[in-house]
Amino acid sequence: MRLIVGLGNPGEQYRLTPHNLGFSTIDQLAFDAGIRVSRPEANSLAGVGEIEGEPVTLAKPLSYMNSSGGPVARLLEKYELSPDRLLLVYDELALPWGELRLKQHGSAAGHNGVSSVIEVLGTMEFARLRLGIHPGRPVDGKKYVLQPMGRRQVKEAEEIVGRAADVVRLMLSEGAEKAMAATNRRAPGPRNDT
Repeated sequence: MRLIVGLGNPGEQYRLTPHNLGFSTIDQLAFDAGIRVSRPEANSLAGVGEIEGEPVTLAKPLSYMNSSGGPVARLLEKYELSPDRLLLVYDELALPWGELRLKQHGSAAGHNGVSSVIEVLGTMEFARLRLGIHPGRPVDGKKYVLQPMGRRQVKEAEEIVGRAADVVRLMLSEGAEKAMAATNRRAPGPRNDT
C-alpha cells in the first residue's frame, strides 16, 4: 500500500488558493478512482482504494499546512507503513507556475508543511510531488499562497492538478524513475494573471 497525502488548509476560504493544490490533487485522484476521501482518521480525511492496481490511502490532513507532520506520522503508523511508502503532494512557490517536480527525497526547501513532516518523521526519505505556483512576478509569498485565485488561474490550476494526478498514476504504474523522467522538465512559462 502507498499513502498519498496532499497538503493544504481545511475550510472553504482556502479551497481555491494556490496553497491548496495538494488537496485538489487528492480530490482529483479520488474522483478518477471512485475513492471517497471522507473518513476521519488521524486528524485527516482519508479514503482507501486502488489506483493503477496499487492499493492506496488518499489523505488530506486537517491540522493546517504548517502542522501537517503529526497527521502524516499517525497515518503511516495506522497503516503500518514506513516513510518510503509516502508520497507527499504540495504547492511550491520556488517553482514557476505549472512546473511539476517529482523527487524521491530531499529537503523542505523552505516549505513549512514539508518541514513539519520531516521534523515529525525524522527523515527526508519520502517521495514528494511539487506543484509550481510562482506567478512569474514579485509577490509577497505569505499573502499570495492564501489569496483566492482569479478565474483564469483557477482554470489553469485545474489543468496543473490534472497533470499532477497523471504523474501519481504513472509513478504507481511504472515506478518513480520513469515518472521522474517524464515529469521533471520545464513548464512552458509562468502566467501573470491572478
